[in-house]
Amino acid sequence: MTFHQLFSRAALVSKVFTVGSRSAFTSSKPDIANPNWLRVGLAFGSSVFLWGLLFKQHSTDVHEYKVRNGLE
Repeated sequence: MTFHQLFSRAALVSKVFTVGSRSAFTSSKPDIANPNWLRVGLAFGSSVFLWGLLFKQHSTDVHEYKVRNGLE
């Protein structure tokens, strides 16, 4: 069998199985005119929280570096 014959058979089998079944992973397109503000707030809030932790850890690390090297 050639590649073309195998591919066409696979496509035919795939079509036969998808006709009688529904995918569990269907989704609708998001409505860009009406965003989900809870998800937007959670996304931005978690980003701000993580940046805050990063800056806090950085300042802690800089302070520890200065103390260990006698710069402060």
